[in-house]
Amino acid sequence: MKQIIFATSNESKAKRFSKGLKELGIEVLSLKDIDIKLDVEEDGNTAIENALIKARECYRKTKMPSMGMDDTLYIEGVPKDLQPGLFVRRVNGKSLTDEEMIEHYTNLVKEYGKDGRINCKWIYGLAVINEKGEEATYTWSKDDFYMVSTKSDKINPGYPLNSISKYKKLDKYFTDVTLDDMKLIEVNEDDVVDFIAKHI
Repeated sequence: MKQIIFATSNESKAKRFSKGLKELGIEVLSLKDIDIKLDVEEDGNTAIENALIKARECYRKTKMPSMGMDDTLYIEGVPKDLQPGLFVRRVNGKSLTDEEMIEHYTNLVKEYGKDGRINCKWIYGLAVINEKGEEATYTWSKDDFYMVSTKSDKINPGYPLNSISKYKKLDKYFTDVTLDDMKLIEVNEDDVVDFIAKHI
């Protein structure tokens, strides 16, 4: 089985594409799995640039196929200076805990949303480097959801915003969505999995 290292210490993120890639004969390892830490400054201007920074450093340290990922978040109606953009977890120079993130974003919904909700959009960037050092990048977005001012009882560690995000079609928290629900609203990331498999 081929292996690829996901340049993240976020265990939830590391598992994101694991199931689909395993079906294609590729095992995803996290930085924790191989016991290394990356010391990188994510100073890119886009999610793709930051994904490349992480993937390149991971490849430099391991010489194994590597991938990095980053995302940007835009919230409808929120002033430009308060938009999270690339800094979803970092606010006013501080890296927020999962609980602090939930509090910060529910406050934004309360202030700028309507009827306790606000439309949002994620833009993702992914970079893959194969064993020869060849690079490939991919981007996609998700805007079929909104954030709400009241949180779910469940928290996905590493993905705290799932507790205040709901799919528009279902009006159901991300944390409560079942596999059948996902099929119903046709949510999958097969295109991302295929991209990774093709370029490893």
